[in-house]
Amino acid sequence: MRILLTGGAGFIGSHLAEKLLESGNDVVCIDNLITGSMGNIAHLEQNKRFEFMDHDVSQHISVNGPVDYVLHFASPASPVDYLMYPIKTLKVGSLGTHNALGVAKKYNAKFFLASTSEVYGDPLVNPQPETYWGNVNPIGPRGVYDEAKRFAEAITLAYFRSHSVDTKIVRIFNTYGERMRYRDGRVVPNFIDQALKNEPMTVYGDGSQTRSFCYISDLVDGIMKLMGSGLNEPVNLGNPAEMSVLDLAHKIRELTGSSSEIVFRELPVNDPKVRRPDISKAREKLGWEPLVDVDEGLKRTIDWFKSNYQER
Repeated sequence: MRILLTGGAGFIGSHLAEKLLESGNDVVCIDNLITGSMGNIAHLEQNKRFEFMDHDVSQHISVNGPVDYVLHFASPASPVDYLMYPIKTLKVGSLGTHNALGVAKKYNAKFFLASTSEVYGDPLVNPQPETYWGNVNPIGPRGVYDEAKRFAEAITLAYFRSHSVDTKIVRIFNTYGERMRYRDGRVVPNFIDQALKNEPMTVYGDGSQTRSFCYISDLVDGIMKLMGSGLNEPVNLGNPAEMSVLDLAHKIRELTGSSSEIVFRELPVNDPKVRRPDISKAREKLGWEPLVDVDEGLKRTIDWFKSNYQER
């Protein structure tokens, strides 16, 4: 297939581009590099089946020739990023999704939306199944990301129902691994960066809030399975092994051999108290579940951070 991948120079996008090329596809990667990096895809640039376009998908997307699949992964995805770029985040979730859907409709291509567990907000249900509508503050500081993705899901399914575009939607739960940015505001790279430098490890609130961490290779495998499926409505992909943020801090400190102290700061507004995916649908319909446990995934991620230490 010839695949258009927006956000392809980002953390998840670059791993997905790599997998798509390994599977024999041609990949057209679009990214405006606000949060993505050419370093993430430098190893792909010599591949004749890989093409890069520096472009903001909130503007009209023009592709040279038809495509078979459009994967829309463009968006700031960490609190630091979407609080710094609130309007750009809203635009890429709304205008960007509309433009990407337009390409899919024009070429009769399949469409795949990268959504997020943030559509559930600060959930009152744990774990969160796809049938849960969420508990989101639409005008809070996190609302620019939450509502952008909720709108993206709504317009994606509108194109499925009104224009018969074959759509897929993945709700991605906390994913980590190589190529994460060191200070992107997400808890895993923050803790690893602080631990490797023996700096205080910053825990927000009392650290009792929970997260579920999925290693990048597991997520990409799930995405590939969902791409080839007949499912059109949202599917959760994530690791249902739930742990507290404070327990994660202790684990990373142990794995890095760090002498960092753990310090506590005020919890950000609308920060979710729990986050755990119900992956029953993915297990049943895709035969997918995560294989890499948190200790192994963190070891690999820490090793990558160490080997790239001088680049920070």
